[in-house]
Amino acid sequence: MDARSVLVTGASTGIGLCVAQGLKARGYRVFGTARKKEDVERLCGDGMEAVSMDLANSKSIQGTVKAVLERTGGRLDALVNNAAYGQPGAVEDLTREILREQFEVNLFGTHELANLILPVMRRQGYGRIIQMSSLLGFVALKYRGAYNASKYALEGLSDTLRLELRGTGIQVVLIEPGPISSRFRTNAFDAYARNIDRERSPHRAHYTEMERYFQAEGRATRFTLPPEAVLEKVIHALESPRPKVRYRVTFPAHLFAFLKRVLPDRLLDKVLARV
Repeated sequence: MDARSVLVTGASTGIGLCVAQGLKARGYRVFGTARKKEDVERLCGDGMEAVSMDLANSKSIQGTVKAVLERTGGRLDALVNNAAYGQPGAVEDLTREILREQFEVNLFGTHELANLILPVMRRQGYGRIIQMSSLLGFVALKYRGAYNASKYALEGLSDTLRLELRGTGIQVVLIEPGPISSRFRTNAFDAYARNIDRERSPHRAHYTEMERYFQAEGRATRFTLPPEAVLEKVIHALESPRPKVRYRVTFPAHLFAFLKRVLPDRLLDKVLARV
């Protein structure tokens, strides 16, 4: 049999890179995407089948799908929708354009890519779509409104898609990591610096504190896990005959899922406000 083929988005660093490398080592034929040309070249130099893709650009998404399917003979066993970024900032400081930019990558592009792959999986009669959500896809934290909203939306879309694909042989799985070692915080700070005007915001004092957090080198909570913890769940989601609907990763993800079930909303707000 040919190696099972999987497309992993956002494979330049962090979770995406770990998943792509881990699946390749396991015998999968992995196609990793990255937005920047230098990242694609680096991945290719490391022996990965890498493709350039920008989730904010429909033509780029369509070109990537075409290129991958040409290499696989028109088949794809799995899609790992991992690429995303976080846009920090108070909700009242988020312009329509900032929010749209967040959704273009974290939801609209992810959705468009899955829709282009689905006809292939329908013809095959099988497939796995792994959606990389977040702890912030089911609980909210201050100054993470744009990211929260995009991941909440991804969860709703994925839950609906799973229901609509019953009986097709195509499984839709959500993975909900908590804090994971990656460049996510660095990229989030870049987005904050690019889009948020701290000096004109009523949240100025909070932003000063947040900047210190973002700029603290090597800062991680004791609950932060390496990306291999996510890879373990991805492997199970791909290979289990009956994968879970949701895989939570890290203690905080499990804890807040439990607290959301048992606590009244106002009490949960008090807990989340202190995080």
